[in-house]
Amino acid sequence: MSGGLDGRTVLVTGASGGIGAEIVRHLVAAGADVVAAARTQESLADLVAETGVRTVLFDLASEEQIAAALDGLDLWGVVNCGGFGGEIASPTETDIEVFDRAMAVNARGALLVIKHAARTMIRLGAGGSIVNVSSQASLVALPNHVSYGSSKAALDNITRVSALELGPHGIRVNSVHPTVVMTEMSEFYWGREDVGPPFLAQMPLGRWATQAEVAAPVVFLLGEGASMITGAHLPVDGGYTCR
Repeated sequence: MSGGLDGRTVLVTGASGGIGAEIVRHLVAAGADVVAAARTQESLADLVAETGVRTVLFDLASEEQIAAALDGLDLWGVVNCGGFGGEIASPTETDIEVFDRAMAVNARGALLVIKHAARTMIRLGAGGSIVNVSSQASLVALPNHVSYGSSKAALDNITRVSALELGPHGIRVNSVHPTVVMTEMSEFYWGREDVGPPFLAQMPLGRWATQAEVAAPVVFLLGEGASMITGAHLPVDGGYTCR
């Protein structure tokens, strides 16, 4: 089922990452006309070869690059999946430059994409849908996640205010909040015996998420099945935040 996405043009940022690439695959399967965004063409080469999607290039920290890339690109939907993981550090040990980078990419960058994409969506007058990929770290306090969690909490407010402001134009804005997807990047911390098992012990489903389990709710929120849902924050966390 397409969920009403057949032929609709959807931009996916962070498409060179594991979750972003999986979202692209799911959207292509749903019939969407996907535009994959990343910083370099090389990082998207395998995904383009696999799916045939179009691409745009920009750094989420640069409004100039975002504005130029989205100028003239008619969009119906956006998935803000691009992000920066920050660092593993407590508030007393955090590197403020890393904090600033997390805020610049995860919150400010997503807002800039919404700013320039929504202008086009409003002009086209066909409504639309935006999904921001947030995190369980914005919903509950996780040890050593002050930079990442704070940036995603800021993204959540961007989601709510955008839903409020864009709703009259028929544009819905929601977010998904994944738990850990165990990748090579996350293994260094969440794979530790003193971190991973105690965390999973507090999660009702007791396992890590897969990339597909994050992508599927994103596609749902974009599509017609979620046509009366806006301003919502959907945990994809095995029940961790319901404690």
